[in-house]
Amino acid sequence: MKRVLGIDYGLKRTGIAISDPLGIIASPLETIYTKNLLNYLLNLNKKEKISVLVVGLPLNLNNKLFDIEENIKEFIQKLKAHLPEIKIERIDERFTSKIARNYLNNYSKKQKIRRKKENLDKVSASLILQSYLERK
Repeated sequence: MKRVLGIDYGLKRTGIAISDPLGIIASPLETIYTKNLLNYLLNLNKKEKISVLVVGLPLNLNNKLFDIEENIKEFIQKLKAHLPEIKIERIDERFTSKIARNYLNNYSKKQKIRRKKENLDKVSASLILQSYLERK
């Protein structure tokens, strides 16, 4: 079965999460530099056969989009050009970083793990993906 990926897009780093083969559970996968994101996804698709890519929609509390949305749209256009067979979904990502921070603080014993921004990014991506999986 094909996998579903979740993306917490950032200007510098992007968190990535992946579903189990049945599309029930999201797990943090990796945090990579955004400049390498397209190549990473192209290679990952060869191994995992991605069916859906869920990208966070950066809304504020007033339902206005943050400025990073323009960068996300550009990335999605590039991705569609290289992988037209992958369905791209968007989902509200409000509070995912805050929830991820609380999760890391509560469940990570090592302070080093809690402080790494890379861990926050991939946990945020898994929250975005899990939210999508629960809604479908």
